[in-house]
Amino acid sequence: MAIRIITADERLSAASTKISFAIFGPPGVGKTSLLKTLPPDRTLCLDLEAGLKSVQDWRGASIPIRSYLDFRDLVVLISGPDPAVHPTATYGEAHYQHVRATHADTGLEAFLASKPILFVDSITDLSRQVMTFARQQPEAFSDRTGKPDVRGAYGLLGREVIHALKLLQHAPGKTVVFVGVLERVTDDFNAVTWQPQMEGAKIGRELPGIVDQVMTMHFFDRAADGTFAFNEKGEHRRLVCRAGNPWGLPAKDRSGRLDPTEPPDLSALFAKINAPGPAATAA
Repeated sequence: MAIRIITADERLSAASTKISFAIFGPPGVGKTSLLKTLPPDRTLCLDLEAGLKSVQDWRGASIPIRSYLDFRDLVVLISGPDPAVHPTATYGEAHYQHVRATHADTGLEAFLASKPILFVDSITDLSRQVMTFARQQPEAFSDRTGKPDVRGAYGLLGREVIHALKLLQHAPGKTVVFVGVLERVTDDFNAVTWQPQMEGAKIGRELPGIVDQVMTMHFFDRAADGTFAFNEKGEHRRLVCRAGNPWGLPAKDRSGRLDPTEPPDLSALFAKINAPGPAATAA
């Protein structure tokens, strides 16, 4: 592959304003409803959990995905072949050409190319689909005894999911939003931590290094002075955007342009992150 130099002007152009998000929140906080804040004509929802009832009046398109193999085919069709793998490997040139030929008469490739925003709902369900796949592969069985090898299955799970997420993150011109479930974990000393709910620990550890923005969507109370205080039973939904927040919620702002919390409006966040001018200094 030829090495290409990206100039500052190219990097700042409208075509280069792609962003990748991972947004986690507890069940019922309204993560899927974030679709309603995205332009329906430019957005495609990859629906892995059959959970679009709350946005059934949203005017955008969705693709239901019940199998990890189907998800894998969509990824290679969206991102193109991975130049880092062997041409005959998964996500290689042969895989890409096979999927193109399979869907040549459906217009799927052109349709995917017309949607610059991908909303993946959810990464939690993706990890479950991949685990079902992984448990059936040779790596999930002991070479010596033939019995199931849980470590082998989890290792394959982590590699498969991270590979797929990296390809989507690198897809030319695509803004990708991954949403997932956040769970409250209380240890033996009653200390509370918050962590993404996914099969396998590897995905949760590596995901923040893949995406540009990590956010937690949660409930808050609003004070008379307009400030917000974290409250699991609060009435207002906010996106926590910065690492080191006082509530210990997962967050990262690579752009340096977001406030500690923001309203749950993705289109507004896109505009704020891509606004011209230098990034703000984090407080």
